Amino acid sequence: MYIVIMAGGSGTRFWPFSRQAKPKQFLAIIGKNPMVVETWYRVKPLSNNREGLVVLGQQHLEEARRLFDGEKIKLLAEPVGRNTAPCIGLGALYADCMGIDEAVAFLPADHYIADAGAFLKSLKLASKMVVNDSIATLGIVPTRPETGYGYIHKGNLFSSDNGLDVYEVSSFVEKPDLETAMGYLSSGEYYWNAGIFLANPKTILKEIKLHLPDLFEGLEKIRTATGKNDFEAVLEEVYPDLPNISFDYGIMEKTKERVLVIPCDCGWSDVGSWLSLYELKKKDSDDSENVVEGDTLMIDCSGNFVASKADRFIACLGIENSLIVDTPDALLVADKSRSQEIRKIVEYLKREGRDNLL
Repeated sequence: MYIVIMAGGSGTRFWPFSRQAKPKQFLAIIGKNPMVVETWYRVKPLSNNREGLVVLGQQHLEEARRLFDGEKIKLLAEPVGRNTAPCIGLGALYADCMGIDEAVAFLPADHYIADAGAFLKSLKLASKMVVNDSIATLGIVPTRPETGYGYIHKGNLFSSDNGLDVYEVSSFVEKPDLETAMGYLSSGEYYWNAGIFLANPKTILKEIKLHLPDLFEGLEKIRTATGKNDFEAVLEEVYPDLPNISFDYGIMEKTKERVLVIPCDCGWSDVGSWLSLYELKKKDSDDSENVVEGDTLMIDCSGNFVASKADRFIACLGIENSLIVDTPDALLVADKSRSQEIRKIVEYLKREGRDNLL
């Protein structure tokens, strides 16, 4: 299969570690390598020793060149962020222009997978399913009644292969409230939508032409410049005018009769907040449930996440369930349970023109 990694996004919920110049996907927040590199290493065995494609923001090109030095990676820069439909469309267009006529896997750059073997097994099966204009997606087997994810409702059994089932998709469901999420979990009929898609690039482009004609028209303008000296100029002219819409909303919700879902139980997390990262991290061995990174002293503290990139000592006394993130120019102190709201801080900094902290 051909690999396309989607590495756009600003990672605002991981401020102050994540900044505009180096957002979450370019940080080694879990594991020894930055998340985008870990994503490539994870799926590289399925690439048939062929080049992979990373679609990323223009401002992150130099960092990506450094990170992927020596790897078979093509970097394709978006002049501006335009959500996942244009990103996937651009990746499909590039693959089509390269003559790729097989499954293309579109993968977010910033997910954590505990069981890479199970993940690759599901991905390989999904690649077999993308015939006759089908689109395959991985459905993450839920472990809790999560309200922060969209869901996939499975339909009829389509096939079974090597111990894995493949289902038709009944519907894509928006993020539910807690009571609804509990019902989804108990029914066994719903999976988390991880935003992982596989299809022949021609299938993607056909669906975009049908459901998002404005996007298709823009992509065709970009196609005319592919391989030419003015490609970047055309991309910079056309891309900002493409519709800002997600692939789920613009395409998947409208083509579900040809969409298949492969359940995947692989210890997946989108690592969407400091709280979700805390849950993945190894806790202190003294039953305090603290996660401590940096020169830190904890006295009578429990359930805290302390992470520091600053060259200073941090002492905590008698605090619980707090988030403390220290950098040379900014310190975050928050209730750990409110880590999803950190983007409010970023919005404030933007309003106040504090660009040096963004």
